[in-house]
Amino acid sequence: SEHVVRVLDVGNLRDGAPFIVMERLVGEDLATRLAARGPVPVAEAVALVLQACAAVASAHARGIIHRDLKPANLFVARGKDGTTALKVLDFGVARLREQGEQDEGSRTQALAMLGSIHYMAPEQMLNDPELDGRADIWSLGVILYELLTGALPFAGCTVAEVCSKVLLVPSVPLRELRPGLSAALAAVVDRCLRTDRDARFADVGALQAALRACPDV
Repeated sequence: SEHVVRVLDVGNLRDGAPFIVMERLVGEDLATRLAARGPVPVAEAVALVLQACAAVASAHARGIIHRDLKPANLFVARGKDGTTALKVLDFGVARLREQGEQDEGSRTQALAMLGSIHYMAPEQMLNDPELDGRADIWSLGVILYELLTGALPFAGCTVAEVCSKVLLVPSVPLRELRPGLSAALAAVVDRCLRTDRDARFADVGALQAALRACPDV
């Protein structure tokens, strides 16, 4: 996908250390943009998430679940002609659907990364062995919520606090924080953030279609 960062080479240095050579990107990630400028204009936020959806759909078609989608891993790259394109970065904890789940030590280490726990789906927190692409849909919903409001739907200072909110406490309705949004767009984000994954969009394609149908776009 044009919206996934290109890997040009992989290998090992003479001392055995592994390396990855990726395309050089000029621009900024969405975490930097949010920190500097706050909430994003509605049409721009939706356009960015639609580009992320294109990348994620391409990965899902190959049986790859990203598992660590967050603003820091979404990079708005500027081309030489002045145009911009969003690139999804860092498939470092991605999982092929046929692979076994992480061992408990790896899972604990992953949960300890607070920069990621805020975007982690409930079933991923619970180490569900049947994890599928709907976990990435949850993360996309969190990202869109944050782009639109500047706030996280489930904020907390510890892993336990974030997990308990995700599992037990509904998020603040989107239109309370960003008045003027259409009910349709608020419903799309709300559906992404359903604790029951069966209540979310079945796949990224369905999410893309719903976003494109919103009058805010």
